[in-house]
Amino acid sequence: MALPRRIPKERNRSERWRSQAHCTFVRSHQCCVPGCQEMPIEVAHVRSGSDAGMGRKPSDWFTVSLCRGHHSEQHRIGEAPFGRAHGIDLHALAAEFAAASPKAADIRNEQRERHCG
Repeated sequence: MALPRRIPKERNRSERWRSQAHCTFVRSHQCCVPGCQEMPIEVAHVRSGSDAGMGRKPSDWFTVSLCRGHHSEQHRIGEAPFGRAHGIDLHALAAEFAAASPKAADIRNEQRERHCG
């Protein structure tokens, strides 16, 4: 017996912006937690103040570099408690990464399109 025909997934303009180049740039930095030298570095998405929705990851421009241990902690305790515990503003750091990214022009264009269009 053959599987039934697949139902095409509707393409939604609100899909998140993705960029392997930006994620590689973020991953090339040390962990954002002051004093942390741990490796490997992972790309951690920041949900607060982002374009995320229920069950939907934020766009890649809402990312920071965290070591595996701190990334796990961020998920375990939540972004706000994590930021307070380590004295960092994840949203501001994500904005700094976006501004310094080799994909900064693409990020600005995408953000402008989403806010104006």
